[in-house]
Amino acid sequence: MEFIKKNAVMCIAFLLAIVTAIIVPPDKAYLEYFDLKTLTCLFCTLACVCALKNIKFFRIIAEKIVIYFKTTRSAVIALVYITFIGSMVLANDMALITFLPLGYYALKSTGNEKYMAFTFIMQNIAANLGGMLTPFGNPQNLYLYTYYNIANLEFMKIMFLPFVISIVLITLCCFVIPNKEMHLQKELDIKLNGKRAVIYGILFLLAILVVFRTVPYYIGLVVITVAIFFLDRSALKKVDYPLLLTFVAFFVFAGNMARIPAVNEFLGGLIEKNTLLYGVLSCQVISNVPSAILLSKFTANYPELLVAVNIGGAGTLIASLASLITFREYVKRCPGGAFSYIKKFSLYNFGILGILFVVMSVVFG
Repeated sequence: MEFIKKNAVMCIAFLLAIVTAIIVPPDKAYLEYFDLKTLTCLFCTLACVCALKNIKFFRIIAEKIVIYFKTTRSAVIALVYITFIGSMVLANDMALITFLPLGYYALKSTGNEKYMAFTFIMQNIAANLGGMLTPFGNPQNLYLYTYYNIANLEFMKIMFLPFVISIVLITLCCFVIPNKEMHLQKELDIKLNGKRAVIYGILFLLAILVVFRTVPYYIGLVVITVAIFFLDRSALKKVDYPLLLTFVAFFVFAGNMARIPAVNEFLGGLIEKNTLLYGVLSCQVISNVPSAILLSKFTANYPELLVAVNIGGAGTLIASLASLITFREYVKRCPGGAFSYIKKFSLYNFGILGILFVVMSVVFG
């Protein structure tokens, strides 16, 4: 039961895959469902991030930045920006797993627990929206980038405007925090393993080159896996395999759905009428990653779909796997605060989503 709670999205994905497999029995066409490049890129990135986390690289860097700021507002903004920037290179869920504990530590150690919910919510929004600029920032980006074979500059050009608007909105929200002095009562005494940091940094760079198609994905997979196996095999154990398996299940689900004539006709008609609108609505119900995989089967309008599944990560608690991660972490640290958290979460998420949707609707005409 505990396993199901921790991996609810994966379990739902496999249930959907099984149900559709009954309607569309397994055959040779199933082999065409799986995007090995996407799965490889995701694995390589996650493996490198886990290795860097094991040597406390991100926490050391982030803590130094937080210590530099002396007020609650500047510290919260720093935490949010760290998460925002982190999601561009770590992927949104890994950025949250890395930096949410830092937010808790910073506020708890300075007696500012009352800002915990707000900070977690802003970190969550920053992770979901900050990752939109790069192909590897969000899992759905990696999939669509590969599926549609989008050029690097074109990808960033499509996402630049919503990215900038997101920065402005998130920053403005942070000004609700009072600008009073704060001081960390205790600093962590952690030393960075410089040699390992350099090696893992090079491997992470290799993972990025794989994402940008500069290095063949199979070469990146072999080099990164072998290197981390000998340097820190525990990092390979900590890779988010449920996320990878979730992708596998959704590949089956989406592939089967596209082969059901009634579904094909219905979804194809909706998504062609307004890709942005129905893409965002789909995210609110089945989350952004499965929405990207499913809807890509029914439209060639990748600019609107790309924007939809990124800004659509804001909104409901299930619109993004990252949001569920944040909620789980908050409730774990602040038992009894779930209802209050959800109210604040909905207020900020739907507010930001509404503004982004209106602006991008005008842009796409």
